[in-house]
Amino acid sequence: MGIDCRLTLIASKLLQPLEREAVLGDLVEAGESGWRGLFAVLGLWMRRQVDLWTNWRPWLAAFGLALPASFLLMGFSLSVSHAYQQWIRLGLFRLTGISVGSGFSLLLCNAVVLCGWAWTGGFVVGSVSRRTVWVSAALSLAPCLFCLERFRVESLSRFCLLLFLPPAVWGVRRGLQIACVRFGAALVLAAALTALSIPSWSSKGSWIPNWALSWPAWYLVATAQKPDWLTGGQRDAK
Repeated sequence: MGIDCRLTLIASKLLQPLEREAVLGDLVEAGESGWRGLFAVLGLWMRRQVDLWTNWRPWLAAFGLALPASFLLMGFSLSVSHAYQQWIRLGLFRLTGISVGSGFSLLLCNAVVLCGWAWTGGFVVGSVSRRTVWVSAALSLAPCLFCLERFRVESLSRFCLLLFLPPAVWGVRRGLQIACVRFGAALVLAAALTALSIPSWSSKGSWIPNWALSWPAWYLVATAQKPDWLTGGQRDAK
């Protein structure tokens, strides 16, 4: 098998399984050469990608959530890291034993909010636009690489900017696996994240990023699997 045929087979993996088999079968029947077959497969894949972007979902996932949220979550990750550093300096570990201190509850609250915001954002990105999730991932990683290169806080590691990545990746994986979550779980999660972020509203202008990061949680509520007591009347009417 020549290199052109190998490249055609590799490129065909970009297509959906059923479509891949049909395309390869058509190429064999038409007697297309390796290079022409490769260009045909790549052209079909590009047309499929263009078709995907005629819908609002990829735009919302990539430019409405992944790109702006990455900047906001990096900023909040830095804030949590700085709060942790300050908490340690205030004397968490003392010679007389362990003292939690008044700042621990706020630190824990911020850490939970960070994980919740990152997970819900990742879940929405994964569930809303599965086939273009690689674009959303690229738009999220680009700001991370940009900020890591220019990070200049000597007292903190530059990787503290990426605290949000593990829960975000987990959220994306769950979003790719399931389309929506249960209504009760989504409502509790959204209400908890909103309530835990209220103390930071005292800061001027902080409500803007708070709501920008909280709306994915409420999107999960709106698209969640509704319980019978919410949908029973509609079903009976039908």
